[in-house]
Amino acid sequence: FSNGGNRFDTMTKKRRNCGRSNHGRGISASVLCNGCNCKPKKDKCIKRFMVRNIVDASSLRDVRDASCIEGYQVPKMYQKVFYCVGCAIHRRVVRVRSTEARRMREGPPRRGPPRK
Repeated sequence: FSNGGNRFDTMTKKRRNCGRSNHGRGISASVLCNGCNCKPKKDKCIKRFMVRNIVDASSLRDVRDASCIEGYQVPKMYQKVFYCVGCAIHRRVVRVRSTEARRMREGPPRRGPPRK
């Protein structure tokens, strides 16, 4: 029903992108959350790359000592991790921001050398 054509018919919008990044794509695929195994949409979930050594720190020295190649770098394991919003906040991957801070669209400063 309508309330007489009032200009406040629509609900307020909390975020500019409605919490998703599928501009003009309709329905996107679902992914599994690594925290609770729920299935958030791929454009809504929080995505991070987890970079870990294949070998733990205690046996890393043994592998380097046994290696015949001088200055051998043990390869790293790269895993793309998906979190739903609740798990990302709980694990402190992302933080809750104030209304003014939510309007800032710049990402956090990157570590390492600048990209070209």
